[in-house]
Amino acid sequence: MKERELVIVGGGPAGMAAALAARAAGVEDVLLLERDQHLGGILNQCIHPGFGLHHFKEELTGPEYADRFVRLVKEDPAIEVSLRSFVVKLTGDRQLSFLRPGALEEVKARAVILATGCRERTREMIAIPGSRPAGVYPAGLAQKMVNMEGWIPGKEAVIVGSGDIGLIMARRMALEGVSVKAVVEIQKTSRGLVRNVVQCLEDYGIPLYFQHRISRIHGRDRVEKVDVVRVDDEFRDIPGSGFEISCDTVLVSVGLIPENELLEMAGAEMDKKTNTPASAEVNQTSLPGIFACGNAFKVYDLADSVTRDSELAGRAAAKYLGRL
Repeated sequence: MKERELVIVGGGPAGMAAALAARAAGVEDVLLLERDQHLGGILNQCIHPGFGLHHFKEELTGPEYADRFVRLVKEDPAIEVSLRSFVVKLTGDRQLSFLRPGALEEVKARAVILATGCRERTREMIAIPGSRPAGVYPAGLAQKMVNMEGWIPGKEAVIVGSGDIGLIMARRMALEGVSVKAVVEIQKTSRGLVRNVVQCLEDYGIPLYFQHRISRIHGRDRVEKVDVVRVDDEFRDIPGSGFEISCDTVLVSVGLIPENELLEMAGAEMDKKTNTPASAEVNQTSLPGIFACGNAFKVYDLADSVTRDSELAGRAAAKYLGRL
């Protein structure tokens, strides 16, 4: 079994920031594992501006923000990048098994940083009744389809939830000629940044229904319409408040779940409500030498904040390794 000083799982903004910070703190051997075919993570599909205002003091798109870190990582010969590498096992004593094209590799790390990000909550997790036609997508998946695959998922859309990805996709769909009928939010206020509500909805005349929910999705082969109903402060339907919206597409933007199955597999103490490490200190876990950063530690609103705290994770790993 190969031995490595530091293994980082995840090559998005968190993993790259942690790798560069660890190297700056004196770590001499870093293996960066990324399951996709490119570094950059979710930023590669976020082609809108708004990134880097804090970290770089200028406004960048997601790919531009990611590229600045990608170039630095590739320029450092002490950071080995392994793409299309999917970690399938992590033990509490920092042994990792990962699949890459044509091989199953095993390594023993002196320290591990998990920068595995999040996955989206789905329609099933919020239990929207109705039929199961085509045309219902997590908003992040739709973002990838539009921005990276060049495929428009529908002609008339309704968005469930006012998370940032949903707000940004409302604007993106409108720019592509899709009629965005409404954003439906069960809470009294938006889950997203105020600037996204203004720039993505108000500037495009897209209605935002607070304290409403989609009560049913209709359609046989394809979404045909949704039922919407107003709810009270206890989230109970208000009789007589329902109405229909015709559409062929529903995007679901109702939050993110940190991907921490590896950390749980290793035996770390977990907060079951948030699926994050049970820790009072940023980036720390209950397992010595295993750290978590970025959206794997907690869900962030800004990529700049992910970078800031992931750099702390890199330095924490370096300190654990005796480099500081």
